[in-house]
Amino acid sequence: MKQGRKYFFLFLALLCQAVTATAQTDSSFQQKIPTDTITDKITIGNIDIAGNKKTKDVIILREIPFKTGDQFPMKVLLEKFADGKKQLLNTRLFNAVIVAADHFEGQVVHVKIIVRERWYFFPVPYFSFVDRNLNQWLVEHHASLKRVNYGAKLYYNNTTGRNDNLKLKVTNGYTKQLSLSYDRLYFDKKMKWGGKFFMDAGKNKEVNYATENNKQAFYKDENVFTRKFLKTYLEVSYRRAIKARHSFGIGFTQEIVADTINKLNPDYFSNGKNRLSFPELRYTMDYFDVNYIPYPTKGYIVQLNFFKKGVNKNMNSWEWQAKGSAYWPVAPKTFLTLTLIGQLKLPFHQPYYNKRVLGYGDSYLQGYEYYVVDGVAGGIAKTTLSRELANFSINLFGKNGKKGIRIPFRIFGKIYGNTGYVHNPQPNNNSLTNKMLYSGGFGIDILTLYDVTFKLEYSFNAIGENGLFLHQNSFF
Repeated sequence: MKQGRKYFFLFLALLCQAVTATAQTDSSFQQKIPTDTITDKITIGNIDIAGNKKTKDVIILREIPFKTGDQFPMKVLLEKFADGKKQLLNTRLFNAVIVAADHFEGQVVHVKIIVRERWYFFPVPYFSFVDRNLNQWLVEHHASLKRVNYGAKLYYNNTTGRNDNLKLKVTNGYTKQLSLSYDRLYFDKKMKWGGKFFMDAGKNKEVNYATENNKQAFYKDENVFTRKFLKTYLEVSYRRAIKARHSFGIGFTQEIVADTINKLNPDYFSNGKNRLSFPELRYTMDYFDVNYIPYPTKGYIVQLNFFKKGVNKNMNSWEWQAKGSAYWPVAPKTFLTLTLIGQLKLPFHQPYYNKRVLGYGDSYLQGYEYYVVDGVAGGIAKTTLSRELANFSINLFGKNGKKGIRIPFRIFGKIYGNTGYVHNPQPNNNSLTNKMLYSGGFGIDILTLYDVTFKLEYSFNAIGENGLFLHQNSFF
């Protein structure tokens, strides 16, 4: 009963984070298509943009798949309008978008684009647990306030109106940390080339020094900081068209841990050292062709990553990561999703510091949230069948006929199944490595403002366990 109350109050707290402003689609704006132009090629005339108080016109024009002077048959033109709306929504700059014909002059169509911008400036207090997921913090660590970070975050999205983002985070508590990033400074007028800077420095008194019985083992010293870290990188990105982006980066990482960590696990770093510094080269390719990036129901997403970490015996790793997802509507309001994730690290002998595979970030199997599986190679396959159960909005604070805050909700029911495998040449006492893992279950996804998604899932795994698990995705 106490655990149920804990989940309930946590859900309410997370929901409160999502309460902010949004906008409604102007249903009075209609396309005006003459019947005698259906089979003819139509020429794009003027493109008029409205509603963008912050965002530059050039950013909007960059996302739509047509320009003044292009010619299309009417059927193709309507498809271009739909693709343009999809691309503009996927920038996450707007709450609502309309792309439609304004009026015709013979065979020339003048286009109207109307956008409703989001809030871009978020100075917010920061309070977050440090564990890998909500269940680990709630159940295994009993929602301990000693395992939280608190401080302040500054998000300034669309900083200059060119879809660039500035982020600053200052935290205390479990980790004393300062993070700063700026993404994306464009180098050319066509905005194909952009740059990114990232810096993250901090220290904490507790270190995950090993994995024992498939769970993270921690060492903590209240009197000293047992870990200090610095990470920084510069990145250049290239986006020739709309759907794919290539990024090339160079970075530097330094990690220092207390001598006690090496006594507990001599393989934490290579050669039993308590200090590790290495340069890093990285390449990433992102491809998005979905109807809505935060919660796709149609299309494809592919991400490929390559890392070269270090150049000597202390750190010398070649790493490849790949992730692909496909989304298909299979019936009205019913969708099938398939996700594949894989990674490989060479050579196979790696320090513990560089063996994280399953259970970290989005590389996890539902039903195994309490466990991690370390190794040098692994893969995951996830399949989900979902159905939209409700789509509605709640209006708050409106008075005297004025519009207040409109909070949209989409609710999906789902069933899912997962399988995964991790190879570890040195598994020690961790029984989940070097074997096929399976899980499945059912749940509800709640999608609301600013791409916030709450997931309530009841999962079963292959080691005979089951339970309720909670997840949240958002940009906060």
